[in-house]
Amino acid sequence: MSSTQETAVAERGSAAPARPVPRERRKRVPFKDRLRRDWQMLAMVAPGFVILLVFSYVPILGNVIAFQDYNPYAGSNPLQAFLSSEWIGFGQFQLLFEDPAFWDAFRNTLTITLFQLVFFFPLPIVLAIMLHNLISGRVRGFIQTVVYLPHFFSWVLVITFFVQMLGGAGLLAQSMRDLGMQPWNIMTNPDTFIILVTAEAVWKDIGWGTIVFLAALSAIDQNLYEAAAADGAGRWRRLWHITLPGLRPVIILLLILRLGDALSVGFEQFILQREAVGRQASEVLDTFVYYFSIATGNYGYGAAAGLFKAAVGLCLILIANKVAHAMGERGIYSKS
Repeated sequence: MSSTQETAVAERGSAAPARPVPRERRKRVPFKDRLRRDWQMLAMVAPGFVILLVFSYVPILGNVIAFQDYNPYAGSNPLQAFLSSEWIGFGQFQLLFEDPAFWDAFRNTLTITLFQLVFFFPLPIVLAIMLHNLISGRVRGFIQTVVYLPHFFSWVLVITFFVQMLGGAGLLAQSMRDLGMQPWNIMTNPDTFIILVTAEAVWKDIGWGTIVFLAALSAIDQNLYEAAAADGAGRWRRLWHITLPGLRPVIILLLILRLGDALSVGFEQFILQREAVGRQASEVLDTFVYYFSIATGNYGYGAAAGLFKAAVGLCLILIANKVAHAMGERGIYSKS
Protein backbone atom coordinates (compact mmCIF):
# COMPACT_ATOMS: atom_id res chain seq x y z
CA MET A 1 0.00 0.00 0.00
CA SER A 2 1.37 3.37 -1.01
CA SER A 3 1.81 6.26 1.37
CA THR A 4 -1.07 8.09 -0.34
CA GLN A 5 -3.45 5.16 0.29
CA GLU A 6 -2.25 4.85 3.87
CA THR A 7 -2.95 8.57 4.42
CA ALA A 8 -6.48 8.24 2.94
CA VAL A 9 -7.23 5.22 5.14
CA ALA A 10 -5.98 7.11 8.19
CA GLU A 11 -8.13 10.15 7.31
CA ARG A 12 -11.23 7.95 6.87
CA GLY A 13 -10.49 6.29 10.17
CA SER A 14 -10.14 9.62 11.95
CA ALA A 15 -13.35 10.95 10.38
CA ALA A 16 -15.38 7.95 11.53
CA PRO A 17 -17.68 8.83 14.45
CA ALA A 18 -16.63 7.51 17.78
CA ARG A 19 -18.94 5.00 19.39
CA PRO A 20 -20.69 6.29 22.51
CA VAL A 21 -19.38 4.79 25.66
CA PRO A 22 -22.25 3.22 27.57
CA ARG A 23 -22.84 4.76 30.96
CA GLU A 24 -22.52 2.60 33.96
CA ARG A 25 -25.77 2.11 35.76
CA ARG A 26 -25.71 3.41 39.25
CA LYS A 27 -26.33 0.64 41.69
CA ARG A 28 -29.66 1.18 43.38
CA VAL A 29 -29.33 1.40 47.13
CA PRO A 30 -31.85 -0.84 48.91
CA PHE A 31 -34.67 0.90 50.76
CA LYS A 32 -33.57 -0.42 54.15
CA ASP A 33 -30.06 0.95 53.64
CA ARG A 34 -31.42 4.35 52.58
CA LEU A 35 -33.73 4.39 55.58
CA ARG A 36 -30.85 3.55 57.91
CA ARG A 37 -28.70 6.23 56.28
CA ASP A 38 -31.23 9.07 56.19
CA TRP A 39 -33.45 8.40 59.19
CA GLN A 40 -32.30 11.60 60.95
CA MET A 41 -33.39 13.74 58.01
CA LEU A 42 -36.68 11.88 57.71
CA ALA A 43 -37.36 12.33 61.42
CA MET A 44 -36.68 16.05 61.10
CA VAL A 45 -39.18 16.58 58.25
CA ALA A 46 -41.80 14.16 59.60
CA PRO A 47 -43.68 16.68 61.83
CA GLY A 48 -43.95 19.20 58.98
CA PHE A 49 -45.09 16.46 56.60
CA VAL A 50 -47.78 15.29 59.04
CA ILE A 51 -49.03 18.87 59.56
CA LEU A 52 -49.13 19.44 55.78
CA LEU A 53 -50.97 16.16 55.25
CA VAL A 54 -53.56 16.70 58.00
CA PHE A 55 -54.30 20.39 57.46
CA SER A 56 -53.73 20.79 53.70
CA TYR A 57 -54.32 17.52 51.86
CA VAL A 58 -56.91 15.66 53.95
CA PRO A 59 -59.35 18.63 53.88
CA ILE A 60 -59.31 18.45 50.07
CA LEU A 61 -61.57 15.41 50.40
CA GLY A 62 -64.19 17.68 51.96
CA ASN A 63 -64.68 19.52 48.67
CA VAL A 64 -67.07 16.77 47.65
CA ILE A 65 -69.82 18.43 49.73
CA ALA A 66 -69.86 21.21 47.10
CA PHE A 67 -71.93 18.76 45.04
CA GLN A 68 -74.31 17.92 47.91
CA ASP A 69 -77.05 19.53 49.90
CA TYR A 70 -74.91 18.75 52.90
CA ASN A 71 -76.66 18.48 56.26
CA PRO A 72 -74.24 18.04 59.21
CA TYR A 73 -77.14 16.83 61.39
CA ALA A 74 -78.18 14.02 59.07
CA GLY A 75 -76.08 11.53 61.02
CA SER A 76 -74.38 10.99 64.32
CA ASN A 77 -70.93 11.57 62.79
CA PRO A 78 -69.55 13.41 59.73
CA LEU A 79 -69.33 10.21 57.67
CA GLN A 80 -72.98 9.34 58.22
CA ALA A 81 -73.96 12.95 57.50
CA PHE A 82 -72.01 12.79 54.25
CA LEU A 83 -73.60 9.50 53.21
CA SER A 84 -77.10 10.69 54.11
CA SER A 85 -76.90 14.07 52.36
CA GLU A 86 -78.56 14.46 48.97
CA TRP A 87 -76.43 14.75 45.83
CA ILE A 88 -77.43 17.79 43.77
CA GLY A 89 -74.59 17.96 41.23
CA PHE A 90 -73.75 21.53 40.25
CA GLY A 91 -76.73 23.02 42.05
CA GLN A 92 -74.60 24.83 44.61
CA PHE A 93 -72.52 26.39 41.83
CA GLN A 94 -75.68 27.53 40.05
CA LEU A 95 -76.88 29.25 43.22
CA LEU A 96 -73.42 30.73 43.74
CA PHE A 97 -73.18 32.24 40.27
CA GLU A 98 -76.69 33.69 40.56
CA ASP A 99 -75.87 35.43 43.85
CA PRO A 100 -75.03 39.16 43.38
CA ALA A 101 -73.24 39.17 46.75
CA PHE A 102 -70.80 36.59 45.42
CA TRP A 103 -69.92 38.69 42.39
CA ASP A 104 -69.49 41.77 44.59
CA ALA A 105 -67.02 39.84 46.75
CA PHE A 106 -65.30 38.44 43.65
CA ARG A 107 -64.93 41.90 42.12
CA ASN A 108 -63.60 43.39 45.37
CA THR A 109 -61.09 40.56 45.72
CA LEU A 110 -59.74 40.93 42.19
CA THR A 111 -59.57 44.73 42.50
CA ILE A 112 -57.60 44.56 45.75
CA THR A 113 -55.27 41.89 44.33
CA LEU A 114 -54.49 43.90 41.19
CA PHE A 115 -54.02 47.09 43.20
CA GLN A 116 -51.59 45.38 45.58
CA LEU A 117 -49.71 43.76 42.70
CA VAL A 118 -49.00 47.21 41.29
CA PHE A 119 -48.40 49.19 44.50
CA PHE A 120 -47.21 46.55 46.99
CA PHE A 121 -45.41 43.75 45.16
CA PRO A 122 -42.52 45.96 43.85
CA LEU A 123 -41.84 47.61 47.23
CA PRO A 124 -39.96 44.66 48.84
CA ILE A 125 -37.73 44.56 45.74
CA VAL A 126 -36.92 48.26 46.07
CA LEU A 127 -36.28 47.93 49.81
CA ALA A 128 -34.03 44.90 49.30
CA ILE A 129 -31.94 46.76 46.70
CA MET A 130 -31.62 49.78 49.00
CA LEU A 131 -30.56 47.62 51.96
CA HIS A 132 -28.13 45.65 49.80
CA ASN A 133 -26.38 48.85 48.73
CA LEU A 134 -25.83 50.08 52.28
CA ILE A 135 -22.15 50.01 53.20
CA SER A 136 -22.58 50.01 56.97
CA GLY A 137 -23.58 46.58 58.26
CA ARG A 138 -24.87 48.01 61.54
CA VAL A 139 -27.22 50.42 59.79
CA ARG A 140 -28.44 47.61 57.52
CA GLY A 141 -29.08 45.32 60.48
CA PHE A 142 -30.93 48.03 62.40
CA ILE A 143 -33.20 48.88 59.45
CA GLN A 144 -33.89 45.19 58.81
CA THR A 145 -34.91 44.67 62.44
CA VAL A 146 -37.23 47.69 62.39
CA VAL A 147 -38.99 46.75 59.14
CA TYR A 148 -39.20 43.02 59.97
CA LEU A 149 -40.84 43.56 63.37
CA PRO A 150 -44.43 44.38 62.24
CA HIS A 151 -44.69 41.04 60.46
CA PHE A 152 -44.94 39.34 63.85
CA PHE A 153 -47.84 41.56 64.97
CA SER A 154 -51.36 40.19 64.70
CA TRP A 155 -53.85 41.94 62.45
CA VAL A 156 -55.76 43.06 65.54
CA LEU A 157 -52.71 44.95 66.73
CA VAL A 158 -51.96 46.37 63.28
CA ILE A 159 -55.47 47.72 62.79
CA THR A 160 -55.51 49.07 66.35
CA PHE A 161 -52.31 50.96 65.58
CA PHE A 162 -53.84 52.47 62.43
CA VAL A 163 -57.00 53.44 64.32
CA GLN A 164 -54.92 55.19 66.97
CA MET A 165 -52.98 57.05 64.29
CA LEU A 166 -55.59 57.70 61.56
CA GLY A 167 -58.97 57.17 63.24
CA GLY A 168 -61.49 59.84 64.14
CA ALA A 169 -60.00 60.17 67.64
CA GLY A 170 -56.47 59.37 66.52
CA LEU A 171 -53.29 61.39 66.49
CA LEU A 172 -53.71 62.77 62.96
CA ALA A 173 -57.33 63.86 63.51
CA GLN A 174 -56.49 65.55 66.83
CA SER A 175 -53.57 67.40 65.26
CA MET A 176 -55.76 68.62 62.39
CA ARG A 177 -58.44 69.82 64.83
CA ASP A 178 -55.80 71.70 66.84
CA LEU A 179 -54.82 73.48 63.62
CA GLY A 180 -58.44 74.37 62.89
CA MET A 181 -58.76 71.88 60.02
CA GLN A 182 -61.46 69.34 59.28
CA PRO A 183 -60.03 65.84 59.99
CA TRP A 184 -59.94 63.35 57.16
CA ASN A 185 -62.26 60.38 57.11
CA ILE A 186 -59.73 57.60 56.58
CA MET A 187 -60.70 54.54 58.63
CA THR A 188 -64.41 54.61 57.73
CA ASN A 189 -64.32 55.84 54.13
CA PRO A 190 -65.32 53.05 51.69
CA ASP A 191 -63.93 54.99 48.71
CA THR A 192 -60.36 54.86 50.07
CA PHE A 193 -60.61 51.47 51.77
CA ILE A 194 -58.45 49.78 49.13
CA ILE A 195 -55.65 52.27 49.81
CA LEU A 196 -56.02 51.73 53.56
CA VAL A 197 -55.75 47.93 53.43
CA THR A 198 -52.78 48.17 51.06
CA ALA A 199 -51.02 50.59 53.42
CA GLU A 200 -51.67 48.21 56.33
CA ALA A 201 -50.27 45.28 54.34
CA VAL A 202 -47.20 47.30 53.32
CA TRP A 203 -46.45 48.35 56.91
CA LYS A 204 -46.88 44.78 58.16
CA ASP A 205 -45.15 42.70 55.49
CA ILE A 206 -42.78 44.81 53.41
CA GLY A 207 -39.81 43.91 55.60
CA TRP A 208 -40.59 40.22 55.60
CA GLY A 209 -40.94 40.23 51.82
CA THR A 210 -37.39 41.51 51.37
CA ILE A 211 -35.81 38.34 52.82
CA VAL A 212 -36.03 36.33 49.60
CA PHE A 213 -34.81 39.22 47.47
CA LEU A 214 -31.86 39.90 49.78
CA ALA A 215 -30.88 36.25 49.47
CA ALA A 216 -31.11 36.49 45.67
CA LEU A 217 -28.99 39.66 45.68
CA SER A 218 -26.28 38.01 47.76
CA ALA A 219 -26.06 35.22 45.14
CA ILE A 220 -25.15 37.64 42.32
CA ASP A 221 -21.45 37.53 41.46
CA GLN A 222 -19.80 40.70 42.76
CA ASN A 223 -17.18 40.48 40.01
CA LEU A 224 -19.87 41.49 37.55
CA TYR A 225 -20.32 44.81 39.35
CA GLU A 226 -16.56 45.38 39.44
CA ALA A 227 -16.17 44.59 35.74
CA ALA A 228 -19.10 46.86 34.84
CA ALA A 229 -17.69 49.69 36.96
CA ALA A 230 -14.29 49.25 35.29
CA ASP A 231 -15.99 49.56 31.89
CA GLY A 232 -17.55 52.86 32.95
CA ALA A 233 -21.06 51.66 33.82
CA GLY A 234 -22.77 53.92 36.33
CA ARG A 235 -24.98 52.91 39.23
CA TRP A 236 -28.19 52.88 37.21
CA ARG A 237 -26.68 50.86 34.37
CA ARG A 238 -25.36 48.29 36.88
CA LEU A 239 -28.82 48.15 38.42
CA TRP A 240 -30.52 47.67 35.06
CA HIS A 241 -28.08 45.21 33.48
CA ILE A 242 -26.87 43.20 36.50
CA THR A 243 -29.13 43.54 39.54
CA LEU A 244 -32.54 43.27 37.91
CA PRO A 245 -31.59 40.37 35.57
CA GLY A 246 -30.19 38.57 38.62
CA LEU A 247 -33.49 39.08 40.46
CA ARG A 248 -35.73 38.28 37.50
CA PRO A 249 -36.10 34.49 38.13
CA VAL A 250 -37.06 35.09 41.76
CA ILE A 251 -39.44 37.92 40.84
CA ILE A 252 -41.22 35.78 38.25
CA LEU A 253 -41.43 32.82 40.63
CA LEU A 254 -42.97 34.89 43.44
CA LEU A 255 -45.28 36.66 40.99
CA ILE A 256 -46.61 33.32 39.73
CA LEU A 257 -47.19 32.12 43.30
CA ARG A 258 -48.94 35.39 44.13
CA LEU A 259 -51.23 35.02 41.13
CA GLY A 260 -52.11 31.52 42.26
CA ASP A 261 -53.21 33.03 45.57
CA ALA A 262 -54.91 35.99 43.92
CA LEU A 263 -58.37 35.27 45.35
CA SER A 264 -57.08 34.95 48.92
CA VAL A 265 -56.39 38.48 50.10
CA GLY A 266 -56.93 37.70 53.76
CA PHE A 267 -59.65 37.17 56.32
CA GLU A 268 -58.78 38.81 59.62
CA GLN A 269 -57.78 42.15 58.11
CA PHE A 270 -61.13 42.52 56.32
CA ILE A 271 -63.51 41.08 58.88
CA LEU A 272 -62.11 43.43 61.54
CA GLN A 273 -62.92 46.48 59.38
CA ARG A 274 -66.10 45.25 57.71
CA GLU A 275 -68.50 47.07 60.01
CA ALA A 276 -66.58 50.34 59.79
CA VAL A 277 -66.66 50.71 55.99
CA GLY A 278 -69.60 48.52 55.01
CA ARG A 279 -70.00 45.23 53.20
CA GLN A 280 -69.96 46.67 49.67
CA ALA A 281 -66.38 47.91 50.03
CA SER A 282 -64.85 45.28 52.34
CA GLU A 283 -66.52 42.01 51.35
CA VAL A 284 -63.99 39.60 49.84
CA LEU A 285 -64.35 35.90 49.08
CA ASP A 286 -62.95 34.80 52.44
CA THR A 287 -65.44 36.88 54.42
CA PHE A 288 -68.21 35.94 51.97
CA VAL A 289 -67.65 32.25 52.73
CA TYR A 290 -67.79 32.96 56.46
CA TYR A 291 -70.98 35.05 56.47
CA PHE A 292 -72.92 33.17 53.77
CA SER A 293 -71.78 29.63 54.53
CA ILE A 294 -70.25 28.99 57.95
CA ALA A 295 -72.44 31.45 59.84
CA THR A 296 -75.60 30.08 58.20
CA GLY A 297 -74.65 26.40 58.29
CA ASN A 298 -74.79 26.08 54.49
CA TYR A 299 -71.45 24.31 54.20
CA GLY A 300 -71.95 23.02 50.67
CA TYR A 301 -72.39 26.58 49.44
CA GLY A 302 -69.08 27.64 51.01
CA ALA A 303 -67.35 24.55 49.64
CA ALA A 304 -68.52 25.50 46.14
CA ALA A 305 -67.11 29.01 46.57
CA GLY A 306 -63.81 27.62 47.84
CA LEU A 307 -63.58 25.12 44.99
CA PHE A 308 -64.24 27.88 42.47
CA LYS A 309 -61.53 30.00 44.06
CA ALA A 310 -59.04 27.10 43.90
CA ALA A 311 -59.88 26.42 40.23
CA VAL A 312 -59.32 30.08 39.29
CA GLY A 313 -56.00 30.10 41.17
CA LEU A 314 -54.86 26.94 39.38
CA CYS A 315 -55.72 28.45 35.98
CA LEU A 316 -53.80 31.63 36.81
CA ILE A 317 -50.73 29.61 37.84
CA LEU A 318 -50.78 27.56 34.63
CA ILE A 319 -51.19 30.65 32.43
CA ALA A 320 -48.49 32.61 34.27
CA ASN A 321 -46.12 29.66 34.09
CA LYS A 322 -46.68 29.39 30.32
CA VAL A 323 -45.88 33.08 29.98
CA ALA A 324 -42.71 32.57 32.06
CA HIS A 325 -41.60 29.75 29.75
CA ALA A 326 -42.21 32.00 26.73
CA MET A 327 -39.92 34.60 28.36
CA GLY A 328 -37.19 31.99 28.79
CA GLU A 329 -37.66 31.56 32.53
CA ARG A 330 -38.11 28.30 34.40
CA GLY A 331 -41.18 29.34 36.39
CA ILE A 332 -42.39 27.06 39.15
CA TYR A 333 -41.95 23.93 37.03
CA SER A 334 -40.70 22.98 33.60
CA LYS A 335 -40.72 19.89 31.44
CA SER A 336 -37.41 18.09 31.72
